[in-house]
Amino acid sequence: MTSPFTAASAGPTRAVQGGTPQGGPAQSEPAQGGPAQSGPAQGGSAQSGPAQSEPAQRSALGPDGARPERLPLSTFAIGFGLAGLAEVWTNASPALGLPRVVPQAFWAVAAVAWCWLIVAHAVRGARSEVPLAQQLHHPAQGSLASLAPVTAMLLAGDLSTYSLGAGRVMFLLALLVSTVFAAWRLASWFEGRLEFESMHPGYLLPTVAPGLVGASVAAGVGFHGLAWALFGVGTFFTVIMTAILVLRLAFHAALADPLLPTTAILLAPPAVAGIAWFALNGGVVDPVAEATAGVGVLLLLVQVVMVPRYRRLRFSLGFWSFTFPFAAAVAWTEEWLELEQTPGWQVTTGILAVLMTAFIAAIAVQSLRLVTRRPGR
Repeated sequence: MTSPFTAASAGPTRAVQGGTPQGGPAQSEPAQGGPAQSGPAQGGSAQSGPAQSEPAQRSALGPDGARPERLPLSTFAIGFGLAGLAEVWTNASPALGLPRVVPQAFWAVAAVAWCWLIVAHAVRGARSEVPLAQQLHHPAQGSLASLAPVTAMLLAGDLSTYSLGAGRVMFLLALLVSTVFAAWRLASWFEGRLEFESMHPGYLLPTVAPGLVGASVAAGVGFHGLAWALFGVGTFFTVIMTAILVLRLAFHAALADPLLPTTAILLAPPAVAGIAWFALNGGVVDPVAEATAGVGVLLLLVQVVMVPRYRRLRFSLGFWSFTFPFAAAVAWTEEWLELEQTPGWQVTTGILAVLMTAFIAAIAVQSLRLVTRRPGR
């Protein structure tokens, strides 16, 4: 039996591989058989062999004796989205005159979620028969693994406000993991076995996310040369990957419903690039910032137009794909408002922060209901 948490997140995988949640467990379960089948085969006695340790086996395996599946890599979007919300409140606090404890509460939630997900993936992975490499190669899920180290970059940026040295070390470690993964992911794509229709906007994540997020954080912790290098990487792959994805989305079959929320990821590159650009140029509104804003506004309008399509979707944990792109757009808008200080900018900042919090809270509540729902209901 698949756990509710896994079943709720396995939609994209089934859409790509025809019902095999992680590309392996569903095919191998008959071979495993479970404790009830293996007892007679090893001695014919219901009280000998595996039958004697059935409770222990069920505890180590699953309620039906089958090995559990790995948690979907898409669940790392939870920590990523919460970190984006923390960034929203970090930017809003000066405008609203809030004490530091307010944004730090959001950063604490994001850090706990990230740590919990890392541990949950490690524990479930140790019990699963599916190799991690197989999950990372999966056409729907593989690219989403990059969210784990990229979220760590954002947490490192906040940590640096308490301890610059610790923040720098955490950032460099996360950057190292992201860089190795991006290189490995690109090399695997270059083998020529990637099917064009298996692509979705999540393919932006391995290269664009660490480049642009990394540029912003690197500038914040004092690695200015590295920040410019990362900005170059993120910008380069934003142009290339976005062009490929537009061709995929416009001229090939529509994305399956479980993958449709990943379309919101297209909004993230201009928003994060805008944040990084302000970090690099000292918060100056210049032609580059204005050009980036133009792209961001257009892609935001695309999301608005797609709302009717999103409303027809059945809720899944894939809805966390909406959280970081919209949070980044709000955080970027807050920076614009602070720089321009148009009439009512502080009120607007507060409204945006509250609305973003309500949006992510609604997704969190629905997610809890989904994963705690009894199977079959």
